[in-house]
Amino acid sequence: MLTLINLMFFMILFIFSLMVFVSSRKHLLVTLISLEFIVLVMYLFLYNFLSLMNYEYYFSMVFLTFSVCEGTLGLSILVSLIRTYGTDYFQTYNILQC
Repeated sequence: MLTLINLMFFMILFIFSLMVFVSSRKHLLVTLISLEFIVLVMYLFLYNFLSLMNYEYYFSMVFLTFSVCEGTLGLSILVSLIRTYGTDYFQTYNILQC
């Protein structure tokens, strides 16, 4: 059941994950992990909401499929950048410098 305590817990987790995402500017891997944590919190909230409303869980499986595709794409970009530049520091990329 999605009670007020669960809702507050999900909101606190979501806010903390957004704070980590905004504050991580050094490594690409930390940014990707914080994005995955945001997706995980959203999935848990969606699953609890669907169970509260007695809906089917089909949409949660579609959401989980898209989040796996997002994670795979992020890891492939990370591997490509590490093979090209040798590190995952944001300061070493010429693309991101102004």
